[in-house]
Amino acid sequence: MKEIIEDIDKKIIRELQGDIPVEKRPFAVIARRIGIPEEEVLKRSRSYLDTGYMRKFGAILLHREAGFKANGMGVWDVPTEDVQRIGEIMASFPEVTHCYERPSFDDWPYNLFTMIHSESEDGCREIAKRISMATGIKRYKILFSTKEFKKTSMEYF
Repeated sequence: MKEIIEDIDKKIIRELQGDIPVEKRPFAVIARRIGIPEEEVLKRSRSYLDTGYMRKFGAILLHREAGFKANGMGVWDVPTEDVQRIGEIMASFPEVTHCYERPSFDDWPYNLFTMIHSESEDGCREIAKRISMATGIKRYKILFSTKEFKKTSMEYF
């Protein structure tokens, strides 16, 4: 693993942590912005994955623009010994984009969380009912956002 991140790596990572250009060759666009060859951007980008500096490259679907107007956070009361099995079932639903285990508390029994996306709040509720039927988990709630204050990706440089 590299010990020091070079200035050129910081420039590339700055570009990669934002929106990657929607182009046939997005790394060529990034290379032009930085002033280095496209192959150098590709080589260094691959090395970030190999060294663990970056875990993955991914695309984020802007769900509202794609027609998914509602998202609900499903909070589920799952027996601790069954979290792994139930979590895998919940995560297998295509409408679920996030599935996390979190600690429960005396006044908050929910320990498994799912982000469910649909065209409507009623659609989210229907998906949650399907998840409940598939898992046998009956104690759950769906929380809908009322206001978004911030939604960004982490910026490192």
